[in-house]
Amino acid sequence: MNTTRNEHIPEQSVSGRLPISHLLGMVSLSSALLVSAWDVTFSIIPLALFVIISFIAPFFTGTGYYLPVITRGNPSGNVVSLTFDDGPDPISTPCLLTLLAEKKTTATFFVTGEHASRHPDLIRKIIREGHTIGNHSYHHDPLIMLKSAKRLFQEIQRTQALLNSYGIHPLAFRPPAGITNPKLGSILTRLGMYCVNYRCRAFDMGNRRIGNLSQKILRKIKPGDIILLHDIVPAKNKKWFVSDWLMEIETILDNIQKRGWKIIPLADLIQRPVMTSIQTVVQDSPHDFPCDAS
Repeated sequence: MNTTRNEHIPEQSVSGRLPISHLLGMVSLSSALLVSAWDVTFSIIPLALFVIISFIAPFFTGTGYYLPVITRGNPSGNVVSLTFDDGPDPISTPCLLTLLAEKKTTATFFVTGEHASRHPDLIRKIIREGHTIGNHSYHHDPLIMLKSAKRLFQEIQRTQALLNSYGIHPLAFRPPAGITNPKLGSILTRLGMYCVNYRCRAFDMGNRRIGNLSQKILRKIKPGDIILLHDIVPAKNKKWFVSDWLMEIETILDNIQKRGWKIIPLADLIQRPVMTSIQTVVQDSPHDFPCDAS
């Protein structure tokens, strides 16, 4: 587990170019200002375009319109990183941990405070097996970015406090649904955190749509990508779901290896620590959480 601070911050865009949303925003706002000097009436059109861009851009998870957002690492090497959102889940997470151990693969788990509070031993198991933990808010409210700054701060800080009580201090935050807003940057700065989203995902709807999950990922994946997956059992699916889901995850892992690529820890991919330890959390857990994928 990498807990050493590294001052190198990965670029949002490995090409060094501004995201298209920023360019469009700058052009539309500049146009509005220039046109207004001639006729205020005509400035409405580029100004309206600027407002629309400012509203829509945060819903595109890789734009980083309002704050720096990490979505990938250096693509020069054939390496990627795995991330799992929304857990931990007492049914699916233990089985996933077993599979990852068999494949000698590590991942980062962006957990919700609500689930982490119910399963502290699973959090300890994740850490004990060499993985890292990120903050994914407390309730995973998909509309949290439309609510007050105070509410957003509480969602993140409450999860931080909980995970701190387990002996870990996440530095990486992933917003619910990957959506950001103008308030998030200052909140993360206040908490000493940064934002991590993803570059490759299957639109699995939180594991509600796992059909061809592996093929969707394998068609899109590129070197340097942060891969988004989920380790939670959908409400309508129970244990029968786990075996099919594990097969999809295993297919992803095996095919990445067949390409000659490597799955590396997120901290190594982005050259920045994902979490630090406050105290040892590798002690034996009173609950073993065996995998039951039957």
